[in-house]
Amino acid sequence: MWTEIDNSLCRSFRFADFKTAFAFLTEVAAEAERLDHHPWFSNEYNAVEFRLRTHDAGNTVTPRDHRLAAAIDAVAARYATPSS
Repeated sequence: MWTEIDNSLCRSFRFADFKTAFAFLTEVAAEAERLDHHPWFSNEYNAVEFRLRTHDAGNTVTPRDHRLAAAIDAVAARYATPSS
């Protein structure tokens, strides 16, 4: 579930291994390019964390962030992974 913390939408995901986490991030990168909205993320082994906010809107959460969050959730669903 996405939560709003410090003017950002935040969510973490865990995968079976690093290769799966990186494949997930590769698909998210394609979605981010398609939506022209690029997230902050962190990846350590099988854990991926996102923080979404719109820089053009003064670093606040906007509908663009919610659209990207939905796209990230759709990619995650293909990997059938629970969020942490």
